[in-house]
Amino acid sequence: MRVVIQRTLEASVTIEGEQVAKINKGLLVLVGIEDSDNQEDIDWLASKIVNLRIFADENGVMNNSVKDAEGDLIIVSQFTLHALTKKGNRPSYSKAAKPDFAIPMYEEFVAKVTKELGKEVQTGRFGADMKVALVNDGPVTILMDSKNRE
Repeated sequence: MRVVIQRTLEASVTIEGEQVAKINKGLLVLVGIEDSDNQEDIDWLASKIVNLRIFADENGVMNNSVKDAEGDLIIVSQFTLHALTKKGNRPSYSKAAKPDFAIPMYEEFVAKVTKELGKEVQTGRFGADMKVALVNDGPVTILMDSKNRE
């Protein structure tokens, strides 16, 4: 699983003119799933995301997690995170999992993050044409890959 984590002052997801998710302080997490992903990937990433110390403490030092900061989350599926760009100019998405595998994995990931955070997580809609807006705070943007845990 690959994720892009963005610390936000505000973020939203709109589908066909309807706003389906909106947060203020928190994290917008874009998640891409591949066929080799499993429960271990979900568990590791969910824990890391919720406990990542990227919010300022009382001294202005990034020492608090989204949980500590009482922030919110939006999780959006994004198969393009698995784009292969080595050959030519048209990305290949052959590493991205097909919906029959990816949807249950995405739903399990959302459920695990919700459990770790201790409150509801907002989402986009899997496979929809979404308009995602955010004001990135910092900017703080972090890339993580459960297959490359550096």
